[in-house]
Amino acid sequence: MIAGKKILAVVPARGGSKGIPDKNLKVVGGVSLVARVGDVLKELPEIDRAVVSTDSNQIASVAMSAGISAPFRRPESISGDRVGDWEVLTHALLMMEEMDDTHYDVVLMLQPTSPLRTSRDVRDCYTKLINDDLDAVWTVSETDSKNHPLKQLTVDKDGVLGYYDPIGHSIIARQQLTTLYHRNGIAYAISRSCLLEKKSIMGQRAAAVIVEGPHVSIDTLWDLALIEFILGQSRLDASH
Repeated sequence: MIAGKKILAVVPARGGSKGIPDKNLKVVGGVSLVARVGDVLKELPEIDRAVVSTDSNQIASVAMSAGISAPFRRPESISGDRVGDWEVLTHALLMMEEMDDTHYDVVLMLQPTSPLRTSRDVRDCYTKLINDDLDAVWTVSETDSKNHPLKQLTVDKDGVLGYYDPIGHSIIARQQLTTLYHRNGIAYAISRSCLLEKKSIMGQRAAAVIVEGPHVSIDTLWDLALIEFILGQSRLDASH
């Protein structure tokens, strides 16, 4: 609890994944992705409750071993790959308020697929939400200028090449580009009213916590390999 606000952490970890089977249970640096979230949560005593939202008994078991509660199973209706974060978080919030007979002021989403998070990243996120009385705060990372929308191309069915945005043809140097950011999945802090009344995970009054350094949100086997490399480099640097 911070400033009288109760915080519910939700770890969304469904069992099905088309890209990487059992993705949330994959091991990086000797620790499963779900268990890594538990390790971070242990460094955040101000969080009142931490639960996993899953449809998998195996994931629930791993989560509980890592100190994350698994008091319910996510219903099939919100377990597909086209279900949004709002549905998952709202379900978890209402379930836990009923089970705990309490009222949570802040919902904190921690996705297992962003394993390079630190407790400081997470704390900065929900502290900013509470201190600034916002609807939501998301952690973001700066987008490499090579991936800027104005530098992206399209190829139609006949192989014809074009710019995704017509303005793209006028971009000569990266200094012409506005700095953009992407969500890195490290943490999302959202007020209860934003979820339940505005039915949004962003609302009208949102802010960002910009996280420096390499951060990978895992979607592919290549991402897993990249995480292993980054963790290996970190261990190597720490040993010198």
